[in-house]
Amino acid sequence: MRIRLAALLVGTALTFGMTFAAMAQDKVTDKNVKIGVLTDLSSLYADLGGEGSVVAAEMAADDSGLKAKGWKIDVISADHQNKPDVGAGIARRWIDTDKVDIIADVPNSGVALAVNNIVKEKNSILLDSGAGSSELTNTQCTPNTVHFTYDTYMLAQSTGGAMVKAGGDTWFFITADYAFGHALENDTTAVVKANGGKVLGSVKAPLNTADFSSYLLQAQASKAKVIGLANAGGDTTNSIKQAAEFGIVKGGQKLAGLLMFLSDVHSLGLNVAQGLNLSETFYWDANDQTRAFSKRFSERLKTHAMPTMVHAGVYAGLLHYFKALEALGGNPHDGAKVVAKMKEMPTDDPLFGKGVIRIDGRAIHPAFLFEVKAPAESKGPWDLYKLVGTTPGDQAFRPLSESKCSLVKH
Repeated sequence: MRIRLAALLVGTALTFGMTFAAMAQDKVTDKNVKIGVLTDLSSLYADLGGEGSVVAAEMAADDSGLKAKGWKIDVISADHQNKPDVGAGIARRWIDTDKVDIIADVPNSGVALAVNNIVKEKNSILLDSGAGSSELTNTQCTPNTVHFTYDTYMLAQSTGGAMVKAGGDTWFFITADYAFGHALENDTTAVVKANGGKVLGSVKAPLNTADFSSYLLQAQASKAKVIGLANAGGDTTNSIKQAAEFGIVKGGQKLAGLLMFLSDVHSLGLNVAQGLNLSETFYWDANDQTRAFSKRFSERLKTHAMPTMVHAGVYAGLLHYFKALEALGGNPHDGAKVVAKMKEMPTDDPLFGKGVIRIDGRAIHPAFLFEVKAPAESKGPWDLYKLVGTTPGDQAFRPLSESKCSLVKH
């Protein structure tokens, strides 16, 4: 009798436990989504990301169609100030207290790598469009991170490789002294050497440097054919403006803007930027779909600027995220599960076209080599680029055969 009573109690407890677990699971999966756009709202990356990335996230939420189906989607934002500790603190608070499901944008690789670790620890999601370090999908890959838009490997392959093949076989780097700059210099150095070129030297410049004169003089003295600018945003535009004052290009050396954005070229003006080669994965004037999106984006943005590729990546990446949530039948609030679904489904959006998200979290799409137009070729303030060449997605990004990502089985 005692044995049967004990068995009955155990069975009842198990049944109750299973029922409670099922109820808890039902309660967890809902149709509420909270997006945190972690970006630079006040410094050198504010134009390429900043408020534009917030607008892009809001547009993705509107265009997903989920709100009309009863979903509640909130978008919040914060300024990481280009400081990894500040960005990490915001990420922790967002996930723990504000119940943010996905952190988007994150320009600045130092901040992105810090957030990358927190997102894995908390089983949240990082959808990175703004940071460039290819380590996010290489040695630092996680099941919780998707890297959209571009990375340092792609920039090196597209811009660096093209310039070496065109005769620029000796290089000197002016490099932003943090994770992104180091990764871009390293990746470009590998491409230069693989194509038979040489690196004559490099110099590291602090983030947000105002005076590049000493660095430019060292680059000029090296007599390298190409001065590689392994920096971004305001650092790149300052470098190019001051190089013009020193007459570096007139003296026969070429500048390679290894990471430049539409906002940078617009800020410089065509008189200064004409002839520069640069690589991007999105251009607003590429086709009817990109023009239609860009017109709507510009109307919503206070400055009425055209979108950069970072803005495009935030939009396209979140559209795919919403498709994955809908395919799952709701939001499970389980980062790794949602990212796995994002990888399972092919990407297809009006800005980047059809592609995939690989096992390492890298979104694959073509890369385009552009040349900045001369003033006489431009038909308007944002008519800045002409297409020089296209690198297919499977060639633009690091092949899985060379990957050191722990998720990749060799």
